[in-house]
Amino acid sequence: MRRRRVVLGAAGATLALAAAVAVWVALPLPGSLLDQPAGPTLRLLDRSGAPLRTTRTGDGALQQWIPLAEMDPSLLVAFVAAEDRRFYGHPGVDVKALGRALLTNARAGTVVSGASTIPMQLARLLHPMPRSLPGKVVQALWALRLDAHLSKQVILEQYLNRVPLGQGAIGVEEAAALYFGASARDVSTGQAALLAGLAGAPSRDNPLVSQAGAVERRAVILTRMRRAGTVSAAEAEQAVQEAPVIASARGAFVAPHYTAALLQRLSAEGREPGGAVRTPLDLPLQEALEAEVRHTVQTMRAQGVKHAAAVVLDNATGGILAWVGSPDFYEPKSGQVDMVISPRQPGSTLKPFLYGLAFDRGYTPASVLPDIATVYQTSTGPYAPRNYDRRFHGPVRAREALGSSFNLPAVELASRLGPAELLLTLQRAGFASLDRDATHYGLGLALGNGDVTLLELANGYRAIAGGGVWKPVLWCERCHPVRSRRPERSEGEGAALRVMSEGSAALVLDILADPVARIPGFGPVTPLEFPFPAAAKTGTSRHFTDNWAVAVTGGFTVAVWVGNFDGRPMEGVSGVTGAGPLLHRATLLTARRHEPGVLQTPERLGARPVAVCRLSGMRAGAYCPVSSEWFLPGHSPGDSCDWHGAKGLALPAQYADWAQQARVVVAGVTGERSAARASGDTGSTRFRITSPAAGDVYRFVPGVEPRYSTIGLRAVGASGAARIRWFVDGRAVAGSRLPLVSGKHRVRADAGKQSDEVEIEVIGLP
Repeated sequence: MRRRRVVLGAAGATLALAAAVAVWVALPLPGSLLDQPAGPTLRLLDRSGAPLRTTRTGDGALQQWIPLAEMDPSLLVAFVAAEDRRFYGHPGVDVKALGRALLTNARAGTVVSGASTIPMQLARLLHPMPRSLPGKVVQALWALRLDAHLSKQVILEQYLNRVPLGQGAIGVEEAAALYFGASARDVSTGQAALLAGLAGAPSRDNPLVSQAGAVERRAVILTRMRRAGTVSAAEAEQAVQEAPVIASARGAFVAPHYTAALLQRLSAEGREPGGAVRTPLDLPLQEALEAEVRHTVQTMRAQGVKHAAAVVLDNATGGILAWVGSPDFYEPKSGQVDMVISPRQPGSTLKPFLYGLAFDRGYTPASVLPDIATVYQTSTGPYAPRNYDRRFHGPVRAREALGSSFNLPAVELASRLGPAELLLTLQRAGFASLDRDATHYGLGLALGNGDVTLLELANGYRAIAGGGVWKPVLWCERCHPVRSRRPERSEGEGAALRVMSEGSAALVLDILADPVARIPGFGPVTPLEFPFPAAAKTGTSRHFTDNWAVAVTGGFTVAVWVGNFDGRPMEGVSGVTGAGPLLHRATLLTARRHEPGVLQTPERLGARPVAVCRLSGMRAGAYCPVSSEWFLPGHSPGDSCDWHGAKGLALPAQYADWAQQARVVVAGVTGERSAARASGDTGSTRFRITSPAAGDVYRFVPGVEPRYSTIGLRAVGASGAARIRWFVDGRAVAGSRLPLVSGKHRVRADAGKQSDEVEIEVIGLP
């Protein structure tokens, strides 16, 4: 009787326990139990899908959710074969496997097998619990509850996205990316088996720790898959031959400055993290430009250059093709300084925007501007700008002034147009860093005295190439347009904004692509010429602290910077000699991967060439030195030049004064007369020297070898067949060309009993 009561009591307790378990299992699952992890991994990819950078979750894991329907089916069968071959037949706990495990553990005297099913493992992932007998019981109860409320597909999706697979990779998506550089959407049978083999011992068997262990474990899983009939013998044999690691691409950290800036933008915009973000970055181009930046710094170290940067934009989309913020991101002191977005003074690279504004206000490339010593009275005191070469060039046409980057004509233009108008133009061109008022910058804004970024500069030049219309930079496929503080933006954030007219933009590009216009300032050979249509400009800040150079083609824009992060000046490095060579190489590298295209030309916009006087810029007369200049419809010069006549050159008083102040020979090398002697009696038949002329001042053109710098010796009025003999400082000169030698010289011509003598000066010996 007593025994019966014990049995009944035990049965009652068992039934009560079973009822309690049944009730607990039947309870609804907590609402947040299956929520996807917060802060999933964000993967940044280049334009072709190559990984650039992967962020980790708050606990340092790599985790990215992928729906079960998008996973490669081989993953499902591999994990079921590896971890729970009766997954589709049990209610969450495999009783047969549990009994076998208990027997095995009893024989071994220790825990050898836990018989954990996939639902049991998922329960432990959702509710971490100790690996003890009580913990195993709780795990089993949760497995029953999960299986009662969830379909097998949901359980499998939850498990495959939460299972640790080594090296901080959580779930099959990140593990496939880490070990194979692939997605869980497209893995091979061997890769699926290898990932499934990691579930049991992810720290020990992952291929980055032990390839032998990973291969051995993969073979075991493939054998189980064969027994289950999910793969054929031939497929299993082929899978065995696969390399255990295709690419450890998930550890990639390339284009570091760009990806850091992009992550900061995404965070500031409150973007939901996670997923794959494809960017327009061209990784092969990025790596090539990084090498060029390092090479530039290495070759210029003796000149005090420690740093350089470069950025490349696609003109059509605004996509960032390459971004190099410093020579070495990992340099401990300043490697993470990013000069693509660090404001510095850009020097003369802002001048094209000034001339675009001037062309919109009625000036033309033939307009004559003064390059003479001038002191401007400003609110901050007298301002006396100087040219880079410390010389004055007298009256110069706008084409030559911009092409040769003369400072004084630019400041004069800014004075006439107003600094406020120039500042507004620059702000419309995307220079948000110029956030002070016009009085702060003053006339020096024409010479780049306001801090801007390399990215702003590149996109500003892209606007010129785009017909004078500013458009935002494209950071990534899902990114918002670049925000800006530009004024007068009524079209909405990111809308296009006109900077200058299409015709003015075409004229600016034509000048910047004109190698002849650069000769007076830079000589006939510079790194700014390319084997395809390209417009280029350089700039140097005060005290040689920053070198800038920009090249724009029809297809892309390249901008580079050379200097020192700490502002220490370089030693005699200009924009042409410093940033110019880097720009040249970077542009050629970009052209290998992206079509340069064709720049907009004035001719396509209806402009027509007009023969103008090279000196006055007016329509050429019969005696003028002629040059061809583009004029947009309605802007052709109406007056013909009256400076030149049969009796020689007669400059108007203002221009003669400019020439005298600058102490230059007006186009002296072409045989034209000095303005200082324009009133002389050129019709006299007496013997006299016509070239050189008395008082002429000659200067060397930078980059021209001295042997090519000569003056033609000519005289008129010799009687009969008298032979003319030439002497310089008392020494006979052979031939009819006088080599330039620095200093003051007396040139004498003898023709029998007739003679004439003039004094000239040569300055600027290289």
